[in-house]
Amino acid sequence: MQISLRNRCVAECFGTFWLVFGGCGAALFAAAFPSLGIGFLGVAFAFGLTVLTMAYAIGHISGCHLNPAVTLGLVAGKRFPAKEILPYWIAQVVGALVASGVLYIIFTGRDTWALNGFAANGYGVHSPGGYNLLACLLAEMLLTFFFILVILGSTDERAAKGLAPLAIGLCLTLIHLISIPITNTSVNPARSTGPAIVVAAGGDFWALGQLWLFWIAPLIGGLLAGLFYNAILAEHLPPPVAEKPITFSA
Repeated sequence: MQISLRNRCVAECFGTFWLVFGGCGAALFAAAFPSLGIGFLGVAFAFGLTVLTMAYAIGHISGCHLNPAVTLGLVAGKRFPAKEILPYWIAQVVGALVASGVLYIIFTGRDTWALNGFAANGYGVHSPGGYNLLACLLAEMLLTFFFILVILGSTDERAAKGLAPLAIGLCLTLIHLISIPITNTSVNPARSTGPAIVVAAGGDFWALGQLWLFWIAPLIGGLLAGLFYNAILAEHLPPPVAEKPITFSA
């Protein structure tokens, strides 16, 4: 049965909400919790687990993109229709914004609180490790490229069935283990947009001013991965040979 675009976009919105709420929520509430903090490792697994669980929950409905860079990569890889890219992007950003708003309400629900970075992504002085613009741009492009490559490869018709969510979730975990100190890890423009809007609403506009990088770099990485996979790694079957019609001579 064909699932309507509206229903698929609703699934994308809910899925992206879960990614931002689960991943950024782990960073905000649990990463440095007194004496029991989960640290970078826990946050990395939180992001990976959100994608893993949603892949099984909505993968059969919307494809479980949860990320504008994934959608663009799938379009470039000839796996998704280009005409549906904008509705998916809107749904993903809305999900991220709503999740960030809910996180803000919870985060401010104690007597003493300070937004600080609110799990936003940044470069330069706003990079957790102080990495400059070029380093952050390169890291985000490269890591998004490999993320989309894993998605395209694990969902290929020739790949082992049923294991794609595990491969994708673990790949995102690995990406966070590498890049939390560099950019706080984006590889997802929607994930970056939600926290940046909340930080700006609090009167600090640095995250919004740096948001361009966390759209441009992942989108370039996703586009290149899709083009590369389709050109080099995808299976291109030859067109079927038309059978010669049977003719009878008089």
